[in-house]
Amino acid sequence: MEWEWLSRSPEATAALGHRIGERLWPGSFVALVGDLGAGKTALAQGILAGLGVERSGGSPTFPLLWEYRGGRLPVYHWDVYRIRGLWELEELGYEDSFYGDGVCLVEWADKVEALWPPEHLRIDLEPVPEGRRVRLTARGARYEALLEELRHADPGL
Repeated sequence: MEWEWLSRSPEATAALGHRIGERLWPGSFVALVGDLGAGKTALAQGILAGLGVERSGGSPTFPLLWEYRGGRLPVYHWDVYRIRGLWELEELGYEDSFYGDGVCLVEWADKVEALWPPEHLRIDLEPVPEGRRVRLTARGARYEALLEELRHADPGL
């Protein structure tokens, strides 16, 4: 199931992320895909805020993984932009976060798609003249229900 949405500002992108974060559950996997400047970090910050995680700054580009334990659920926020191969994630024990009881949020996730769980939420972001095109693709019943809820809710954006 897919849903496409147009974000007209970084604040709107973060607000959508917040709505998503409020609805995630233990074991959620969210894959963020898009080029530099596409809006992945704004969306990730919104998702983290929706999960009750307080943080400042951008994405975890230099450390591959940031772990957050102060919110509603543990969050494993990966930024795999700089990885040289899947073996790097294997050495770091990615399975604990990709398939664990927290929320796994991965920026540049298309680089490690072979490791994704079968059920997941993929979010593609693309700059367009009007703002950002956000395409959400749900795989699995729980993600499809989440997407359906987002589609029918007034995002207020």
